[in-house]
Amino acid sequence: MKLNPISDNIIISPEKQETKTKGGILLPESVEKEKPQIGDVIAVGPGRLLENGERAKTQVKKGDKVLFSRYSPQEIKVDGKEYFVLKEDDILAIIN
Repeated sequence: MKLNPISDNIIISPEKQETKTKGGILLPESVEKEKPQIGDVIAVGPGRLLENGERAKTQVKKGDKVLFSRYSPQEIKVDGKEYFVLKEDDILAIIN
């Protein structure tokens, strides 16, 4: 299934979290982990609709690695894979 976001929504594939601590301890799957804050942009909507009827150009593009607010994304699962959907304003930076 292909996802096509609307407005200024952005779909992100979250980066996998480490299952090993800095000290070398392996964490079991049952340990509750925090949501990742880094991910790859999978799809970008056409942009926010402005009052004059034009669309605001988005600052991110497909393939960008981004840093986003921890508690802002909506989690969805499509074909067994987890994705995050968030607004462009929730993206804090593009990672180069």
